[in-house]
Amino acid sequence: MTVDRTAALAAADAIPTIPRDGDGPVFREPWEAQAFAMALALYKRGLFTWPEWAQALSAEIKRAQGSGDPDTGETYYRHWLAALERLIARKGIADDQTQHRYRDAWEHACHRTPHGQPIELAANDFEPR
Repeated sequence: MTVDRTAALAAADAIPTIPRDGDGPVFREPWEAQAFAMALALYKRGLFTWPEWAQALSAEIKRAQGSGDPDTGETYYRHWLAALERLIARKGIADDQTQHRYRDAWEHACHRTPHGQPIELAANDFEPR
């Protein structure tokens, strides 16, 4: 999944907490960019506004800090992903059970896919283990 540079810059401007450098958002690992891109795609589809997203992300960060997260910046995109999952459930796009089902299927697909090959979901990835 690639990140639309113009949309990424707009998101970084709308949400000042996004880790960034002079060129825009920065990511420590590929999954962080993918989580960012998923949020951008859902925003573009009208699932939420940037102020609504900022509120959801802020609530998630506060929840994590209340549970002892030291907020060193290393967990920012974990909060981003958790906020995205909560928002998707709240909007009725996919409930927690469906999200867990797909997360488990992706994990299975990842384990069966040779390194360097694209990961693709197959019907058997959804079978209980």
